[in-house]
Amino acid sequence: MRDRVAKGPLIPYLLWIAFFVIAPIALIVYYSMLDLNGNFTLENYKRFFSPVYIQMTLTSFFYAVIITFFTLLISYPMAFILTKTKHKYLWLMFIIIPSWINLLLKTYAFIGIFGLYGPINAVVSVFGIESQQILFTDFSFIFVSVYIFIPFMIIPIFNSLDKLNPTLVDAARDLGASPFTTFRRVIWPLTIEGVKSGIQVTFIPALSLFMITRLIAGNQVITLGTAIEQQFLVAQNWGMGSTIAVFLVLIMLVSMLFTGRKAKGGRV
Repeated sequence: MRDRVAKGPLIPYLLWIAFFVIAPIALIVYYSMLDLNGNFTLENYKRFFSPVYIQMTLTSFFYAVIITFFTLLISYPMAFILTKTKHKYLWLMFIIIPSWINLLLKTYAFIGIFGLYGPINAVVSVFGIESQQILFTDFSFIFVSVYIFIPFMIIPIFNSLDKLNPTLVDAARDLGASPFTTFRRVIWPLTIEGVKSGIQVTFIPALSLFMITRLIAGNQVITLGTAIEQQFLVAQNWGMGSTIAVFLVLIMLVSMLFTGRKAKGGRV
């Protein structure tokens, strides 16, 4: 009787997982084995291992790593400063609020900012410098992506830093540890789980970006997300689009397993 009561609340959760996680993935796998005529084939998987798609996968991975690196580079110091600031939760809210705005609206805002007649080029022209094409470049793509992912990276890191026992930092300093040593041996190891969570919520979505690549990068950057969109909406090749999606899911799962490992215990 106790087992039934204990398992009862799990039923809605299991049904949710079955209908909205397992079933869609199974449907994607099914469509990945169909050609344009609806016949069973493995040709889509063979095509994925062609140089074009391998290069596209490496490009997606490269940009995802770059975006995650710069997002972490900005977010960790910012989260650390927030924990030492008065009214830290108020300032954190100001950082989170932009993430509530629709992604498409923010993207169009950056199109205006980076445009030839935008505020950046207007300021540059004051110094007699010719207007520069900032849009449709790697810089604009990475900049906008980092801006969008910063709130998602900051939150888990902020939570880890906020829960850090300050007496451990004080003890390290009393024992003669330099600020860098204190960070390397105390602060970083004790907040690494927050960093891993931030990397997960940044790296995994960065692999499948497609709206920003189209509007900000002008399709100069072709990622797996862009390829999926083109296969489904332009080429109407659901089989190839599903195949790319299958490999994208596999890459995401590997990334989650890698970043989800618990840090080995060590000396502090």
